[in-house]
Amino acid sequence: QVQLVESGGGLVQPGGSLRLSCAASGIIFSLYTMRWYRQAPGKQREAVATITNDGRPRTNYADSLQGRFTISRDNAKNTMFLQMNSLKPEDTAVYYCNAEGPRGPYWGQGTQVTVSS
Repeated sequence: QVQLVESGGGLVQPGGSLRLSCAASGIIFSLYTMRWYRQAPGKQREAVATITNDGRPRTNYADSLQGRFTISRDNAKNTMFLQMNSLKPEDTAVYYCNAEGPRGPYWGQGTQVTVSS
């Protein structure tokens, strides 16, 4: 059974930081390109960041992030991360992890991030 479990969301003030994690099980994690998506209330789900499964993983980010987020992965721990800095109210959304590879794609259940004073 494939599971992607996000954690690390919560309430943070504008300008603050959060680190999201996505723990994967039931897949050969190193074979999968991993992505973070987010969905704000009333909006479509959008891709936030991508990290490939190459020996030297390549990363890609939504233009709107302006360098505030960093995606990474630890294949030994089957875990992906999203470091989010300088958070803004418009970053408020449910954040989902996604695995794309030999099978799937697979999705996690999401973790809520709320940026508010």
